[in-house]
Amino acid sequence: MATIKSAISLSSSSDRPGRISGEVHVIVGPMFAGKTTALLRRIKSEVNNGRKVAMIKSSKDTRYAIDSIVTHDGMKFPCWALPELLSFKQRFGDDAYEKLDVIGIDEAQFFEDLYDFCCKAADRDGKTVIVAGLDGDYLRRSFGSVLDVIPLADSITKLTARCELCGKRAFFTLRKTKETQTELIGGAAVYMPVCRQHYVNGQVVLEAARRILESHKVRSDSYLEATSVV
Repeated sequence: MATIKSAISLSSSSDRPGRISGEVHVIVGPMFAGKTTALLRRIKSEVNNGRKVAMIKSSKDTRYAIDSIVTHDGMKFPCWALPELLSFKQRFGDDAYEKLDVIGIDEAQFFEDLYDFCCKAADRDGKTVIVAGLDGDYLRRSFGSVLDVIPLADSITKLTARCELCGKRAFFTLRKTKETQTELIGGAAVYMPVCRQHYVNGQVVLEAARRILESHKVRSDSYLEATSVV
């Protein structure tokens, strides 16, 4: 009886008006699926609604800018570039952190402490956390801790790209180069989105990728030669 009363008391106290309640939203997909674009749109919507936001990305990603999140088509938003997420509160400042409503995390696959951070930020601190990242690597295996936060999520959005070889929906990321390490940061020169058929037909895809790269190189060399002549 005492246990039942304790449970009822705990339930009643936790449901009082004003109780802090956080959220976790996850955006996944292959490269070039628009994950960062979707994240920035959501963040800008939160800003327009008067909520205070902060953006975080991995300090490993320096492709476009060090202190900004930048999409492949040029959208930009200032951010904190960090080696790990659990250092964010201290670096941001306790008072400033308390006033935050929303935290966006881009390239989430690079953060080993993603699960712990989402738990603390949403469950304990009442923050809305929006996570964007790759759900799989170039071998179609789980990448980092992104899939680990699925059980925590209030919503999950799976985006697709367009297969670079046939135009169908692309669910996978193909690496064009010979490197085999899991973490190899790069853009269109290193990766392409592909459909299942063109992923499975690996040798055909790789040969097509080499032709595309060679075509880009030829056009680039021709441009440089023309420029030097002028």
